[in-house]
Amino acid sequence: MSTIDFTNLRLLAVFATVVDLGSFAAAARKLNTSRSRVSEQVASLETVLGVRLLQRSTRKLTVTSEGRNVYEQAQQLPDILRKVESITHTEIPSGRVAITMNHDIAHKYFLPVLAGFQAQYPEVYLDLILSDVTLDFIDDQIDLGIRIGTTIDDSLIARPLHEEKLALFASSDYLAQAGTPVTVEDLENCRWVTLMQTNFDGVLHLWENGAPLEIRPKDFYRCNAPLMMQQMVAGGMGICALFPSMVQQEVNNNQLINVMPSVRSDTLTLALVYPSRRQIPQRTRVVIDYLLAVDMFSLKKS
Repeated sequence: MSTIDFTNLRLLAVFATVVDLGSFAAAARKLNTSRSRVSEQVASLETVLGVRLLQRSTRKLTVTSEGRNVYEQAQQLPDILRKVESITHTEIPSGRVAITMNHDIAHKYFLPVLAGFQAQYPEVYLDLILSDVTLDFIDDQIDLGIRIGTTIDDSLIARPLHEEKLALFASSDYLAQAGTPVTVEDLENCRWVTLMQTNFDGVLHLWENGAPLEIRPKDFYRCNAPLMMQQMVAGGMGICALFPSMVQQEVNNNQLINVMPSVRSDTLTLALVYPSRRQIPQRTRVVIDYLLAVDMFSLKKS
């Protein structure tokens, strides 16, 4: 196992620069530092390696045989370090960022702000991974996600974007056929479209005027895709609990009607989530900052 710490790679690069230019003073000018600092760094490298790399005199520097061998390996380091620094410290954010979200969020909220992001950060490209099931950030190599729930995984950093309660909606065609519900019993006799990921056990847990409410529908479809659920309800398939903001256009066009407005769900949080706060790449940071600043859920309501 190597005994040299990788933090000493810069010392090797400084040493290579000294050998290339033939003096501490010339190396200091190129590295934009002082001659004494360069001398100290080479001395530190010699201490780490346990060998003398340069013979110093008042007139010149002479590379030792060990120094020549080290130089042969280290001479590419200055260029390598400059290239690495240029990749990690760019003035213009660039690169690819993988972001995942539900199909309905992507179509109704994210797509309208995507052109604005592209105009502001033309060198950052997004890999949009649309999924109605929860993906693993590490296994699926995902940088960011927008997730919905009453709670967010503790292993992730969560930045709330929006909070909202589900309300009950049905199409006018379905209500004309089945009647408009006004009681819990009426709701239980309706046909429902339910979300599979909620571990639906035959009971819908909602609230009416601040009091807990349990609804046990007799007939129901189950679906794992909220966008499909919205389309099923608009097509007259039954009643569904949906975010009012998600179906605002359908309500405005009289395709959907809010039934029993006093019935709501718990407050659900839509949050921007990512694995860590530390060492976030610049390309990922600008996506985070943009989505927090643009307030895409409020834009949808306006």
